[in-house]
Amino acid sequence: MSSKVYSLETEGRCHSAATGLVPQMLTVFEAAGLDAMISPGDVVAIKLHCGEWNNTAYLRPVYARALADRIKALGGKPFVCDTTTLTYSTSASRSTALDLLNTAERNGYTSAALGCPFIVADGYNGTDDMRVDLPEGYILKEAYIAKAIALADVLIALTHFKGHPIGIIGGAIKNLGIGAQSKRGKSNVHMGGHPQYGFGAATEFHPERCKGRNGCPQWELCQNCCPHGLFEVTDTSITWKRELCSNCLSHLGATVACGVCDIPEVTFQATNAAMADACLATVKTVGRDKVGFINMAIDISPACDCVGFADMPIMPNLGVFASTDPVALDQACVHKAMQAQGMPGSAAEDYGAVESGTHKFTAASSVRVPDLSEEIQIRTGVINGLGSREYEMVEPEQIADRRFWAFSDLRPLRERMGAIYARENPFPVERYDGRAYRREESVDLDRVAHDD
Repeated sequence: MSSKVYSLETEGRCHSAATGLVPQMLTVFEAAGLDAMISPGDVVAIKLHCGEWNNTAYLRPVYARALADRIKALGGKPFVCDTTTLTYSTSASRSTALDLLNTAERNGYTSAALGCPFIVADGYNGTDDMRVDLPEGYILKEAYIAKAIALADVLIALTHFKGHPIGIIGGAIKNLGIGAQSKRGKSNVHMGGHPQYGFGAATEFHPERCKGRNGCPQWELCQNCCPHGLFEVTDTSITWKRELCSNCLSHLGATVACGVCDIPEVTFQATNAAMADACLATVKTVGRDKVGFINMAIDISPACDCVGFADMPIMPNLGVFASTDPVALDQACVHKAMQAQGMPGSAAEDYGAVESGTHKFTAASSVRVPDLSEEIQIRTGVINGLGSREYEMVEPEQIADRRFWAFSDLRPLRERMGAIYARENPFPVERYDGRAYRREESVDLDRVAHDD
């Protein structure tokens, strides 16, 4: 059975205020029936990625603001949210609620900008969650959903569709399958403690590759990467108290990056599959008829918004997409990405994936693992019942409703400005015999219009 995906595919072109990306988003939001999920008084969570410190590809706050305004007009009570991260990097900027709020504010996500609160959905240290049994999960049999999301009446996943190092794609499934999980939920998805697939338990440790304090100028990164102090760099090597490891992934940005630790290839595949399970758990918790998805396929960077930079897009903008089925939605976006031409000079060209029909996200991923593809999340989402790969693409008529594109004060200019101009006219036409300002009577414009 196919699911409907509503899209406005402008390929980045906007020809008027009525056809801009914001009115496009509001149009597909309404066309997909996401507005019908909201009843007066409903608390509505808008889940998005606020961007890592110094990332510049994340969604601008204006999209969340426009969506929040629309939700309020429907009688809902919106809040925008993100969750704390695992300490996967030595410079991760969203590990605590304080860090996340500071990063979000730096990136423009403030209550003043959004017109509603921005909150950290899983609490200060990422432990404010709700455990959910998941017997139908493909690999996960339980999940831990950020409590503010779990307790919302309605959930809208507003997603920047782009690449991702491990997930290969960062779409609707990943937004909830990682982004709606608490810290322990993220550890669960990343296979923490799993004897075969775990980032900790299954990691191959190679101390012989370490040059130690005497040979590595960045040895302090490995020395200090673990919050529990389980790594010790000696003069010539490194030790790891592995039996005490809590699988928090903190060593990823240090020991894995330098080759001291190797993560099995199957770990990445298992994590991808787990994302779809965790997404299903989130949908089940809030309610299938109360969760909607919007994918903004714009500024399509090869890596996630969770890295502290943004490479140039690997393809042109694809458009704006919405659905109640995250599997169909992500599949439609993947298909559109495959059909698109890659961006010259981007990572897509670096890896020979510029031509139409190529898997650009798989090719451009920073994780080079065989059989790790942009389809794993999608395939798993079919198996566990999250959604369908079969979809019907529906292009709604672009709604020229002024609510979607005009300034919030919809009064005509005469009504808005007439009284003000009557009291104070800012245009001094009476000066200089009606000329208003002092200027030259005539100049040689050919002189500046053409080269000598």
